[in-house]
Amino acid sequence: MKATVFSYQSVREELDNIANWWMDNTLDRQHGGFIGEMDHLGNIVKGANKGIILNSRILWFFSELAIFSGQEDHKKVAERAFEYFMTYFDDRVYGGALWELSAEGEFVHGKKQTYAQCFSIYALSAYYKLTQSVKALVKANEYFELIEKHARDRVNGGYVEASTRDWLSIEDFRLSEKDLNVPKSMNTHLHVLEAYASFYQINPTEKTEEALRHVIEIFVENIVDQQSGHQKLFFDMTWKDKSSAFSYGHDIEASWLLWEAVELLGDEAVKITVKPIVLQLASACLAEAIGDQGQVCDEFDFTTQRRHQSSEWWVQAEALVGFMNAYYLTANTQYLDVCKPIWQFINHYHLDKENGEWHWLSSNDTSSLSSGYKVGFWKAPYHNGRAMMELCRLFKIIEAKGGACA
Repeated sequence: MKATVFSYQSVREELDNIANWWMDNTLDRQHGGFIGEMDHLGNIVKGANKGIILNSRILWFFSELAIFSGQEDHKKVAERAFEYFMTYFDDRVYGGALWELSAEGEFVHGKKQTYAQCFSIYALSAYYKLTQSVKALVKANEYFELIEKHARDRVNGGYVEASTRDWLSIEDFRLSEKDLNVPKSMNTHLHVLEAYASFYQINPTEKTEEALRHVIEIFVENIVDQQSGHQKLFFDMTWKDKSSAFSYGHDIEASWLLWEAVELLGDEAVKITVKPIVLQLASACLAEAIGDQGQVCDEFDFTTQRRHQSSEWWVQAEALVGFMNAYYLTANTQYLDVCKPIWQFINHYHLDKENGEWHWLSSNDTSSLSSGYKVGFWKAPYHNGRAMMELCRLFKIIEAKGGACA
C-alpha cells in the first residue's frame, strides 16, 4: 500500500470531502430535509423512511461544522436540518423526538429511545451554539427534563433504555436488533454523556451540572471495568453485567468523550479521578485491539474468545480521536504512531474513491460490502466528520503547546 500522511492538512481535506459530499448528495429536494437512505453504490433508495438518528446527527454535524469553518453554506444546511427537525420530528403530542417518519414526513414510529432523545439534545445544543436560537435552547431543555423525569433511575442510578411514545414502560428496550433486550446499556449512557456535556456547556445550571456529574459517576462506578480496562456493555436494572463481548470501538470512543465531559465540567478533583480511567481504556485498546492490517478490531467475543477482524467505519474514526487524545494527555508516542496505520487503512479500504464518502465496512470485507449503506438510519457524517474536526483541534492544540503534555 502507498503510504498516506497523517497530518492536520490531510484530515482537514477529508473533512471538506465529507461535508461537500453530504451537501451535494443528500438533500431531499422533493420532500424537504434529507434523503432517508442511499446504497453502497450511491443510489438513492426511493421511499426510504427517515430516522431521528440520521437527522439529529446531520443537524449536529453541520452546526458544529459551521462553527468550525465559519462558512455560510454549512450554516444553511444546519438551518435546513433544524427546520426539518422542528417541523417533523418534534413530538407535539407527548414531547421528545419521534423515532421514524415516512419519506414524506408522516409519522411511522414514536418510541422514545433515550439514545435518540440525547442525540436530539446534542444536536440542538450545537445549533444553539451556532445561532443562539432561543427555540433550540428551549427545546433542548424540554427534552432534558423529559429524560430526567421518565428515563432516569432514581433508585439504582443511570438511565433506562426506552419508553413508549407516551413515556410509559416498554417490553422491547433494544436500540437495534443486534442489542440485548435489557433495560440499561453502555452505549446509551455514552450518548447521554456527550449530550449532557454539550447541554451543560450552553446551559450551566445546578440541575444540568448534577446530571452531568451523575452520568460521569455511572461510568466510573458501573460501566468501566477497571480490572480489564474495558467497558461492560449490557446491564439489568441493578447493574448486573449481561455482556457477551468487549467493544473496542466503544472503549476508545468513550476514552475521549469522558475526557471531553470532565473538561467541560471543569472540576479538577473529577479530572484526577477520571484521567487514569481514560488512559486505561486507551491503553487496553492499544494493547489488544490492533488488527492484522493496523486497523482497530470491532470487538472481542467472549464465547469464541476471538477478535472480530472486520472493520466498520466508525470504529476507525473514533480510534483516531481516542489515540490522539491519549497522546496529547501523555506524550507517549505509541499513541501517535498507531494513528498512522489506522489513517492509512481508512484511506485504502474505507474511503470510496469512486462514489465518495466512507464504506460502512472496509473494502477488505468484500463479501459484506453491499450490506452497508452510505446514508441511512445509522450512518451520517457524525463519526467520521466529528473525528476530522476533533483531530484538527488536537493537532492545533499540540502545535500551540509545542508538543503533547508530558
